[in-house]
Amino acid sequence: MTQPTRILRNAALVGVSTALLGITAPVTASATAGPSTSLTWTACEGGAADPRQQCATLQVPMDYADPDSPLIDIAVSRIPSENPDARRGALLLIPGGPGGSSLNDPSGKGQKLPQEVRDTHDLIGFAPRGLAPSTSVSCGLEYGDLATSKLRPWPAPDGSVDGNMTTARRTADACASSGGELIRHLSTANEARDIDRLRAALGERKLSAWGVSYGTYVGAVYAQLFPHRADRIVLDSVDNPDPARVSRAWLAGHEQGVEDTFPHFAAWASEPGNPDRVARGAADVRPMFLRLAARLDREPIPWPGANPEELNGNVLRQAMLDGLYRPSRYPALAKLMLAARKGTVPPAPEAPPEAVLQNVAAVGAGTLCNDVAWPKSATVYQKDVAESRAKFPLTAGMPRNAMLCAAWPYPPREAPVRITGRGPSNILLVQNERDVATPLSGALEMREALGPRAVMVTVDSTGHDAYLANGNACGDRAVSRFLATGQRPAADTYCG
Repeated sequence: MTQPTRILRNAALVGVSTALLGITAPVTASATAGPSTSLTWTACEGGAADPRQQCATLQVPMDYADPDSPLIDIAVSRIPSENPDARRGALLLIPGGPGGSSLNDPSGKGQKLPQEVRDTHDLIGFAPRGLAPSTSVSCGLEYGDLATSKLRPWPAPDGSVDGNMTTARRTADACASSGGELIRHLSTANEARDIDRLRAALGERKLSAWGVSYGTYVGAVYAQLFPHRADRIVLDSVDNPDPARVSRAWLAGHEQGVEDTFPHFAAWASEPGNPDRVARGAADVRPMFLRLAARLDREPIPWPGANPEELNGNVLRQAMLDGLYRPSRYPALAKLMLAARKGTVPPAPEAPPEAVLQNVAAVGAGTLCNDVAWPKSATVYQKDVAESRAKFPLTAGMPRNAMLCAAWPYPPREAPVRITGRGPSNILLVQNERDVATPLSGALEMREALGPRAVMVTVDSTGHDAYLANGNACGDRAVSRFLATGQRPAADTYCG
């Protein structure tokens, strides 16, 4: 669902280790006789958090439809099973995004997995096509266009989308000019094909996976395209698979995601004794936020060092969206609201290196825009934005507005993959009730699409990413049991 939807969903979390990025991989590829069919494991360049982590490079076709396609590199990592006698196979950690990497996840989030899962599986990470240190792309965007509040299509204060359409044309042109041939071959289906090449290179008959956010869509597409090569598949914080809308449905999901999550923030932000308390009652927090955003629309506050260098209404709205990703971010949002109410700002947030932002933005743009055709008419977006603003004032029309995909010059090369119930029943969904980025409503669409293939665990919790993160012990036990033993709940389950 972590921006760009990691930039789109949360620009502050690029989801990659800058030590492992090394934005130097060329957007060229050798036209050799065929891709590598095995992996040579070595120490990870730049080091890894866990010295057991090894790295390798997989070669895959840039264009699967062209038998003479040049090859591109996919960077891969692993920590082998901690008990070879108990080893079942490989567990691929599929990152969110598009634009996220799991290259360092075997050393990171993978170490939160219970011992029995680390015994039964090698933990595998990768940097998806286009993302360094895999063969990389960049759009060469203007620095101001890398601002999260610009990448997210927030309308003008009066609801106009004219500026968004101008930005879409400028940024799409930049991607077409700087992205090279590879940016035209970034797609979810191609990422799934890369994953199956990785499965084969690992020497595995089947592959297990733990996909988070956008990674749930990747995992579902993989299980659809290669149903009998999928072993135990966990989809955590689940995307809506609507084949007619794809990423447009993900952006639109923020309307409901904010409505589901904001009351939880409001209750926290009004608690007596909270040092960051913003209002005396939970019912007062929403109108206070709306008044503050409207005031900043009219009277922005200078914010040196930030991008943009002002705190305006849309920057505050974007900060609200970022702040609702998990309760641990609530204090930063409340502090920003309190400062803005006084006419001040906190220190500017630290941003990742520009090269990282450029790379992540390009991967996100290519994938989102190549997966499905977006409307080209400003009239369509203007109508949708007006309806959204009236019904969901907190998100001010952004979730139905025009991204750069509205001006993308390339038509999709294939139709979106339709997720169905055909295939083995080996998928477990885990979903928090209150998730700003992948709301429960969208997860239920995926559950319905998968039909008898899946069981769903719904968790009474708040935050994006559920398993071993913002969920609860009941949900974590269900997922851990499935990964370790293959046993799922007999039916859809609620973890209160």
